[in-house]
Amino acid sequence: QVQLVESGGGLVRAGGSLTLSCAASGDTFTINSMGWFRQAPGKEREFVAAISWIGSSRYYADSVKGRFTISRDNAKNMLYLQMNSLKPEDTAVYYCAASSASVSTDDRLFGSWGQGTQVTVSS
Repeated sequence: QVQLVESGGGLVRAGGSLTLSCAASGDTFTINSMGWFRQAPGKEREFVAAISWIGSSRYYADSVKGRFTISRDNAKNMLYLQMNSLKPEDTAVYYCAASSASVSTDDRLFGSWGQGTQVTVSS
């Protein structure tokens, strides 16, 4: 199994920036891709960004394209999400997820999930 722990959430004003981190441990050799998802109050969980563990494939939701950047550090088993130009509608609990499948936007393919970190953007 893969264990995931997110950090870096917090309160920021609109237009500000935050960087989320996710530390992976356990059976990390099974990871082929990782991603970030978010869930706002009263809404379903939605895809934010995903990255292949090997290679350079990256996917982004249209709502964050050009503002968010997903990256990884394989040597440290770390995943990051750099969030710039934050908007109030980015407010949500952000989840890190790992998958043994190829990079995808489908949350059903991600078998390991972190506990989530709250991001709140004030207007």
